[in-house]
Amino acid sequence: MTIDQYAVVGHPISHSKSPAIHMQFAQQTNQILQYTAIDIEPELFDEKIKAFFKNGGKGLNVTVPFKEKAFELADHLSDRAKTAQAVNTLILNDDGSITGDNTDGKGLVNDLLNSTELKGKTILVIGAGGASKGVLLPIIEQQPKSITIVNRTFSKAKSLAEQFSDFYQNIQAVELDKINESFDVIVNATSASLQGQSLNINANIIAEHTVCYDMMYGKEQTVFNQWASKQGAKKTIDGLGMLVGQAAFSFYLWRGVEPQTQIVMNSIRENM
Repeated sequence: MTIDQYAVVGHPISHSKSPAIHMQFAQQTNQILQYTAIDIEPELFDEKIKAFFKNGGKGLNVTVPFKEKAFELADHLSDRAKTAQAVNTLILNDDGSITGDNTDGKGLVNDLLNSTELKGKTILVIGAGGASKGVLLPIIEQQPKSITIVNRTFSKAKSLAEQFSDFYQNIQAVELDKINESFDVIVNATSASLQGQSLNINANIIAEHTVCYDMMYGKEQTVFNQWASKQGAKKTIDGLGMLVGQAAFSFYLWRGVEPQTQIVMNSIRENM
């Protein structure tokens, strides 16, 4: 019997918990499949992805830095992916074509709502890459008071704000060194914590009521969340809940069954 093949692709990828998550989902839902992690050099992305599907692969998760490349590669796109212009889930169709979807936003928002309301809140998003693009529309749908985007390269933040201004008027880009006010919720959508790097950003963005969310995760508190805690943030959350949540939605898109997330999240956390 041929076992359906799935994988997560990224660069780097050795840190990924996705294989453990999806294999637990498969066991939980009685699905027979194999899920691995594949590190791809950026210049080989298209070639490797096409080879994976040509050789019997059924679906892929896509992580940094390939979400925009996956958007360009897909034959069909969900409305979520079209809006984000970024793809984190690739699905093989019966006719051999590939559909691109984005489950990041649902994973992030569901996890954040466990800790705080987003409606009527001021929100700062740090980063303007594929990760940010994937979560902005689901955040907008929660009706926040405002969204501010900062990025090391200001032109990318400005372009992203303009892209989403059709959906939401209270969105703006601000230069990184000009940000000097506190926010209700801060989302770090950069991969700085993955490299153990701190962000060169004004500490005034943190107030005693601020909830900080780092999309990255690890055994220890992330570099960004360590910094946020020192500045007096009310709460810091890492991206494990988002990871498991978006994975569950990807699994549903591939297999048609929705797994339970909390038990898997607890297991992954304990085994870090």
